Amino acid sequence: MSAPKAFVTQLQVRFGDVDPAGIAYYPKIFELIHLAFEELWDVHVGRRYYHLIREDEIGFPLVHADVNFLSPLRFGDRPVVRVTCFRLGRSSIGLRYVFSVAERECIDARMTVACVELRGLASHETPPEYRARFEEIYREDPA
Repeated sequence: MSAPKAFVTQLQVRFGDVDPAGIAYYPKIFELIHLAFEELWDVHVGRRYYHLIREDEIGFPLVHADVNFLSPLRFGDRPVVRVTCFRLGRSSIGLRYVFSVAERECIDARMTVACVELRGLASHETPPEYRARFEEIYREDPA
């Protein structure tokens, strides 16, 4: 049996992402994670996150974050981000983002999002067509 695949993308640490020491400022790390999240929706799930919000009127706000900063990201770095799914509940999805630069692991983040109806923010079951795409990258969380 083959191992589940991961969604892989590459980002770039830009000048505006770093502090005077040239290291990515931690709130910018959360922005980079969100960029990877939007890329996951666009490329892997096949639905632009913008359209999910505007047309489907559902969203996946962050409800829990666990981020380990292992090695700094610096201006000009182009981290490869591997995204896997470690939890797939009725209306919540746990996503793991591992950022690496030249085989050096820099960030290991576990983010849980909840599917909600945007009007009233009531819990909403993850639509089956989207759930199926997250199942493709599901793997047991080793931590």
